Parts: sequence; C-alpha cells; structure tokens
Amino acid sequence: METLKHECGVAMIRLLKPLEYYHRKYGSWMYALNRLYLLMEKQHNRGQEGAGLACVKSEAAPGEEYMFRERAVGTGAITEIFDSVYGRYRDVPPEQLNDPSYARTNLPFAGELYIGHLRYSTTGKSGMSYIHPFLRRSNWRARNLAICGNFNMTNVDAILHDLTSTGQHPRHYADTYFILEQLGHRLDREAERLFLKYEAEGLKNRDITRAIEENMDMENVIEKAASTWDGGYVICGATGSGESFTIRDPWGIRTAFYYADDEIVVLASERPVIQTVMNVGTGDIRELQRGEALLISRTGKIRTSQILKPEPLSACSFERIYFSRGSDINIYRERKKLGENLVGPILRKINCDIAHTVFSFIPNTAEVACYGMLEGLQKYLDELKAKQIAEKGASITGEELRKILSQRIRSEKVALKDIKLRTFIAGGNSRNDLAAHVYDITYGSIAPYEDNLVVIDDSIVRGTTLKQSIVSILDRLHPKKIVFVSSSPQVRYPDYYGIDMSSMNEFIAFKAAIELLRERKQEDVIIDTYYRAKKQQMLADAPGINHVKDIYAPFTDEDISKKMAKLLGGPAIRAKIELVYQTIDGLHAACPGHPGDWYFSGDYPTPGGTRMVNQAFINYMEEVYFKQDDK
Repeated sequence: METLKHECGVAMIRLLKPLEYYHRKYGSWMYALNRLYLLMEKQHNRGQEGAGLACVKSEAAPGEEYMFRERAVGTGAITEIFDSVYGRYRDVPPEQLNDPSYARTNLPFAGELYIGHLRYSTTGKSGMSYIHPFLRRSNWRARNLAICGNFNMTNVDAILHDLTSTGQHPRHYADTYFILEQLGHRLDREAERLFLKYEAEGLKNRDITRAIEENMDMENVIEKAASTWDGGYVICGATGSGESFTIRDPWGIRTAFYYADDEIVVLASERPVIQTVMNVGTGDIRELQRGEALLISRTGKIRTSQILKPEPLSACSFERIYFSRGSDINIYRERKKLGENLVGPILRKINCDIAHTVFSFIPNTAEVACYGMLEGLQKYLDELKAKQIAEKGASITGEELRKILSQRIRSEKVALKDIKLRTFIAGGNSRNDLAAHVYDITYGSIAPYEDNLVVIDDSIVRGTTLKQSIVSILDRLHPKKIVFVSSSPQVRYPDYYGIDMSSMNEFIAFKAAIELLRERKQEDVIIDTYYRAKKQQMLADAPGINHVKDIYAPFTDEDISKKMAKLLGGPAIRAKIELVYQTIDGLHAACPGHPGDWYFSGDYPTPGGTRMVNQAFINYMEEVYFKQDDK
C-alpha cells in the first residue's frame, strides 16, 4: 500500500556506424540522443529523484572535450537534462546543425556512446553529488571513466579495504564512489601494463597511446574489481577512448536487457522499454546473464564475457510484482497469476458469499493482479453454476435457470488516488490528516452494512498508508467486512539490494510478531535472538545464519495476518478487517524465473545480506526495544 522506492534505472546506447549514416537514414545525427531520451522517459518510474547522462565522442582534437555529462535533481530531471543538452544547439546556424560532420567535431554531446541513469534513493541521501553518472578524469583518454548503475553493495567496508590496501585514500564513504575508484585504479593498472609492453617493443609517445586505447583488456579490469563486490547490481561504464561495458551481479538480483544489430547496441533495465523505443520483438532482446558482462570495444566490436562465476539464481521477485513496467508480456501474465492464486483464501474469508461481495483494487499497480483475481473468481462461479444446474437436472424451471445464470462477480472501482500528497506541507497529526485524503472512494459502490469489500494490492509492507488513509476512507462505505489482499507474501525482512526497506521496525509483520511474543509471554525469544545475532556479528568467520527468523518461528502465517489486521483497525473502524497474503510457494509458481524472495523468506543470496539483517535487528533492539522497556 506504500510507494516503495527502487534504485535505479540505467540506459546505454552505442552507435556502430558514423553519424552521417543515421542522419541519412533517420533524418538526424541526434538519433542516439533522441533514443536515449525515450529509454529514460520510459523508465521514469525507476527514478524520480534525479537523472543524468554522459556522452563520449571518438573525434576530438587535443584541448577539446570528448566526455560530456549533464545531471539534474528532482522529478523533472529527465526533461531538464535533455533541455540543457538540446539548448546548446539553439544558436548553431541550421546549415551547421544539420551537418553531421560539423556536429561530430564541434558540438557537445554529438558522440557515438551514451549512458543514462535514473536515481531513486534508497538510502535517504539526495542531492546533485549522488546523481550518476560519476566521472573519473585523466589527461589520457583511456583512463577517463564514467559509470552509472542500479545497485546496492552490502560489503562497503570490504570494498574500502580493497582500495586502502593498494595505498589509496578515498575522500568519500559511499559505494558508488568506491566502485568508481576501484574500476579507475584497475583501468590505470591496465594502461600502465600496456605502456610498459609497448615501450619495450619500441613504440613511443602517441603511438604508445594509440596502442593502449586499441588494446585495453576491459575484462581483466572489471573482473579484478567485481570480484570484491557483494550485492545486487547492474553497472554501466564508458572510458574516454570509447570502450563501454555493463556487468550484472552473479546472483542475477538486478536485471538488464540489451538489443544489438549492425547499427546500434541498446541496453536498459527493462525489456519492454527497448521493445517500444526500438520497435523490435521480444525475441530480439537478450537478457544479460548472471555474472556476465556486455563489452563493446572502441571500434564497435560486441561481445559478452562470463566475468564472474554464476551463483544460484536470485533474481528479485519484487521486479515482477511491483517495479518493472507491466507492459512486458511475461510480467503481465505473472501479475495476473498472482491475483488468481488468491481466490481460494479470499472465498474462505467471505464464506463464499459472492452475492454480497464487491471486488476491487488499490490504484494503480495492483490493477493487473485484480484482473487475475477476477478471472479466477469467474472460473469458480462458472463451476458453481454448472454444479447447481446439474443438481437440478431435467426438472429445472426457466426461472431457476435464469436465477442461477444471473449470478455474477461484482467488480467496482471503489478506491481512487486523488492527489500526490506533499508530505513536507505539515508534520505530526496534521500530516496524518492530510494523508487521509490521498485516496478517495466511489460512494454508492457497495450496499452499506450488507456487502463485504475485497481490495487487492501488490504489497502490504509498513501498513502506514493503509492505516492512515485507506482503511478509514473505505470504512465510510460501511461494508460488513474489508478484506485486504496482498499479491505478494508477508514482507518480514529488510532488503539490501536496492529497495528502501532497511529498518526492522518499519514492517507491520515484524511489529505483529513482536506484539504476539509479548502477549504470549515469550519475550525470552526476543532477547535470545538479540544475543545470538550479537555473538555472530562479533565473529568474522561465523556461519551466515539469519537469526531474525526465530522471531517469526512460533507463529503461523495466519497468526501474523490476524495480528496485523488488529493493528490496522481501531475503535473508529466499524468494519471487520481481515488480511489475505500470497504464499511464498504461490509467488514462485507465478514468477518461476525470479526466485529471489529474501524479504519474504529471510533467505538472503549473499553473505552481506545475512550480516546486515542481523545488524538491523541488533539496531532495533538497542535503539527501540530496550529504550521502550526503560520507559
């Protein structure tokens, strides 16, 4: 019910022919720049806190810029950065602006290689200094580096140690900065290796530089740096000499897709974005595999390389449930299946009373899951009608037949998202009062005091939006019962690979489990879990055990759901509140290609994730639990 933030979106374009070719065929040498704008705009959902792009041009005289960057902060960042880029051409005479040869040698951002980034902070840090691409500058083109990525690293301290062990002294503590410096250091070492090699062969000055640019071993550069990374990532990079790369984490947590023909290479975080922008079919697009890198040389040679050994597949299931665009055919089907899976438990919650139940969804991302739920309900009702007709047999009257056939699934658009609340307007109780007006309802859509109301959403994570606005406003319709349905399982654990879910105390499922332990006089479970987690964190070689699972172990999923329902209700709510959650088995059945479920199961794919969830519980105990007891 809450808007989850997701970091981030990437886009990359590499032209494989001269700018003149695109000017002749597509009417403009800006073909790649225009396509980059579309790729980024189509992924706007992945980054509403900032955006940036970088461009590398292959032809520039010494003393002239060949690596360009533009960045902006805010929800309008995409428009702002492209307005700035295109604005540089406003005073260029038309005959020069329409001359690709002139543009290539004289105009900024008139290059062959582009990378773009959309930022959606999951760390609470914002501002221009956090907007990708990041640049590392040098007077040697091959040593210039621009990177952007969709990633969160869970072993930042280990990466820092790798840097400092080489004698470096980083000026900032941030994973993006560390990765830039790691890759930059390896790039320097590779350039130095080639310099010594070609100097020994008798080359001098510019000939050495040219040989270095033409023979950089980017696989070695990336492998040396990436071997130290723990986390989910897709990282794109470009050097000043025109080499480009994209690497995906070996667990496949984050996604990347690419399309290549003899004109262009295009990469993005989502497949349908490429389909739409390039007007190509699903089968024309490849997914970058676990631990695989897409490498494009400065001469345009395309290859993939298995940089890191693939680990067990842990592709993020929230990509399918919530984040990625539902226009992807597979995601669309999966979301419908998630909704259909829940028909059985929904019917049990309403005692199969379809005649007195209205089905709906919370706008907007749960709409597709609602379609699947309604189709599943219709199948149930069709089977029920057939059974009722068969029971009557040949003696059935026309009136009885009409009555049976008139049964229908009642679906209404009950909830509407009215405004995008600007929460900085007010704080405290005033803020909560404003939150209650984010959603509106369709009055008269249910029969008061007679109908149940079933509403589906893609997730119920914190419960704050649900409690502050949705429950109370739906209660104004006076349903007998409100059944909130989540197409995803109970979110019990933080995410450390790119979603803003990192604090244990945020999760309504965790709050419910803690309350149940207190009610049942099992506080010893909480304390014991704290000490086990604390002990493990002190041992560098301790086995990676997620001790937070012990908090949930005494309870069934239904126990947790019932307690959450009580937490969401209150004396002012007249309708009975019940919850239905997807099972983890149901999730995997619907989304078989994306088994990453650590936020539901607690089974983190990397050691860093397990270490961080234990630390999150320790932080909760020391910052919240013990302080409550002191009071």
